[in-house]
Amino acid sequence: MTEISLATIADISAIQTVASHAWPHTFQDILSDSQIAYMMQLMYSDESLRKQMEDDNHRYFLAKQHNRVVGYISIEHNCNNSGKTKVHKAYLLPEKQQQGIGALLFAVAESKAKEANDTAVFLNVNKDNANAINFYLRGGYSQVRTEVIDIGNGFVMDDFVFEKRI
Repeated sequence: MTEISLATIADISAIQTVASHAWPHTFQDILSDSQIAYMMQLMYSDESLRKQMEDDNHRYFLAKQHNRVVGYISIEHNCNNSGKTKVHKAYLLPEKQQQGIGALLFAVAESKAKEANDTAVFLNVNKDNANAINFYLRGGYSQVRTEVIDIGNGFVMDDFVFEKRI
């Protein structure tokens, strides 16, 4: 059975553990090793996760099985005063994919967005991440635009933006 719970600062190491397995698996054929390492430090350092949770209004929800964190999703309501919830991150341990856990996490994100009176849920996805794109399409999301975001150190995120009205 999978349980979903709101993460706290005490869960940072569990989030980092999942990310350290999920990121290389997800991006090994898409991004260079150096970009993966740079982005992991940028987004998953203790400082960065603490800032996201305490200052940036990112809410992390953990998927747990047998008290072990197997995945997470982070959301921000009314992102940039848009009236929409942004999914900033959503990852599962590779061996836990295609078991319905991602759908559970997205159901929580969509439910929380409705509770916050947001009108849609949106996210960025790497243009070459076919597995994620297919997951989002199956979940009722559609592409609304493209973005190229300079993240520093000579790296960019070359993404599609997907959205689902709720």
